[in-house]
This record gives sequence, C-alpha cells and structure tokens, in this order.
Amino acid sequence: MKKARRPVFRALLLSAVVGLAACGGEPTVSIAAGIDHSDWNRLLHKYVDERGLVDYARWKADAGDRAALRGYLARIAAPASPPAIGNEADASLINAYNALVIGWILDNYPTPSIRHLPASFSRPRHTVGGGLVSLDAIEHATLRPQLGFLTHGALVCASRSCPPLATEAYRGDPLTNQLAFALRRWLDRQDLNEFLPYENRARISPLFRWYADDFEKAPGGLRGVLAQYAPARFQTFLAKSKYAIRYQSFDWSLNDQGPAGRDYGRWTSFWDRLRNR
Repeated sequence: MKKARRPVFRALLLSAVVGLAACGGEPTVSIAAGIDHSDWNRLLHKYVDERGLVDYARWKADAGDRAALRGYLARIAAPASPPAIGNEADASLINAYNALVIGWILDNYPTPSIRHLPASFSRPRHTVGGGLVSLDAIEHATLRPQLGFLTHGALVCASRSCPPLATEAYRGDPLTNQLAFALRRWLDRQDLNEFLPYENRARISPLFRWYADDFEKAPGGLRGVLAQYAPARFQTFLAKSKYAIRYQSFDWSLNDQGPAGRDYGRWTSFWDRLRNR
C-alpha cells in the first residue's frame, strides 16, 4: 500500500512546487507607513494559544472583535503614501499576510482546511497599500526576496503543519529578534520537526524542502540553519554534517482549537488542491 501511494504524493508535492514557482511574475507589494498594530496584537493574545492554534469559533461569534479585525485590515488596505520601508515594511507585511489569512478563514468558518477554499493563496482578492494583491505576492514576490529563509517561520498558512502563529504582532524595531524566535519556536515543536541523535537523523517539515533555495542561501545551507536555530539540546548533534534528513508529511487540516478539520485527510487535501488551483 505504501509503495502504491508514493507516486500520488510525489505528484501532489510537484503540484505545490509548480504552483509556487508560477507566482514568480507577481509584482512586489507596498504597505503604508505608520500602521498601528495594537488591535492585531490584542486579538492574537486573545484568540491564539501557545501552540499557535486559533479559537476561530469564539472569534467569529464576537461581533466587536470581528469589527476590530476589519478595522485593522482597512488600515492595511490604505494607500501606501508614504510607503513603509525596511524592517517596518517587512513587519507590517508579515502582519498583513497573517491577518488576511485569519480573516479569510473567519469569513468561511467552519471549514476543514484553507485548501478547501478557492485559490486561497493565488487569487488577488486582498487590498494592501491601495492595491489588490494575492497572498502569494506578499510572500513570494516581496517578503522572501527581503527576508530569505526567515520568512518561513513567521507566516501562517492556517494549517496544523505550518509554523505556529505568533501570539504577538511583528514590529519594525524588534523584527530581527522576533523572526529568530519564530524559527526557534517552530524547530522546537517535536510534532513538526523531530531530531533523533541516536538514530543519526532528523525528520523535519517539508517546508524546508519546498523552499530549499532560500535555506541553501543561508550560511552553511539548511544544515547551518538547523544547527543555529534548533533547540540547544540538539546543537552538538546538528553541528556534524553526516546525519540523514527526512521530511514529514504536511497536515493541511485547519489550525483550529476546536474540531474543525480534524477529519481532513491527505486524499481530500489532494483533490482540493486540484479543484481549487
């Protein structure tokens, strides 16, 4: 049975990679300077737990907090005049991406997965900096060229296998430290990244394979990133180069504190990917 399934999952992986590559022609995204992130910070503290899971049901039921999120997204949508630059721009765009993902889920909740919804990442349905953009344009055309591999620990894809959503807003001044903390927090999740010194191997998120080019550009490549950002108890093991790297499967079920998406399986994810590309 396992051998029979491998071609299907390889096809799914290839489909995902091709989809990411297809957004290479997206324009970069600008965002206004001086955005107040305090509402977003408060909402994260209220609805996101220590594992990065979201209480979507309670959030959707609170009319005041739904309105607060809409108000925050309106500030993100405002024309970028003047535009934010440097760390302020990167922090605001990370917040924008994550808030737009959460808003998209809340608009469609309950849903088993973000993949169950139409073209969640590729369709330009969101207004940022006065322009209509896709999530892919924020991530691939703007943040990845600016932040490289650190991008991948900070963005939420509303799924159980994505890096955990931070419980605070990103900000310009502490952005470097926040990004490093996000990557360390992700690598410290044994259900998402597993380090096995006695077996001389690591089982890590497939995101490290999907975005291999970003990680290989870091000092020491992927292994250098793992040695620097993995939990301290594994750093001696990871400092050596001769250990095997394997990749886990990706769980696209919703990152919900409640039951939504608990029964969302790999085959459903595969067909949703084909249906909603």
